[in-house]
Amino acid sequence: MKVEQIAIFLENKSGRLAEITQILAENGINIRALSLADTADFGILRLLVNDIQKAEAVLKAHNFTVGRTQVCVVETPDKPGGLAKVLQVIKEAELNVEYMYAFAQRSGATGIIIFRFDDLDIAITALMKAGMRVLSGAEVYAI
Repeated sequence: MKVEQIAIFLENKSGRLAEITQILAENGINIRALSLADTADFGILRLLVNDIQKAEAVLKAHNFTVGRTQVCVVETPDKPGGLAKVLQVIKEAELNVEYMYAFAQRSGATGIIIFRFDDLDIAITALMKAGMRVLSGAEVYAI
């Protein structure tokens, strides 16, 4: 199951991240997960939000460059080796992880890992075949 995320390109200057989060807050958009990567000149903020269409629209209305990409979201036990098992499946499928970010829902319960793979469809099939729980967009946005 593929999940949509938004990617926002932002200048690497003070206050830009605060501005984005304020815009989302004022519009009732809840951030479910985020990742921020930067270079000397700009950053890429990747977000899973509870209302992707609204988030994209309000950010574009504030002149941010926003794109959408699809990712795979895997739930794993929050214990040593949880991530290793997922990555072993990916290794055996000979896939490449382009990027990932993660969070724990509650210590000792489950972890959520967001992946971007070089071949999303093959990755999802391999993970599900291995018995991994791949979450739908609705499940992720409701977290």
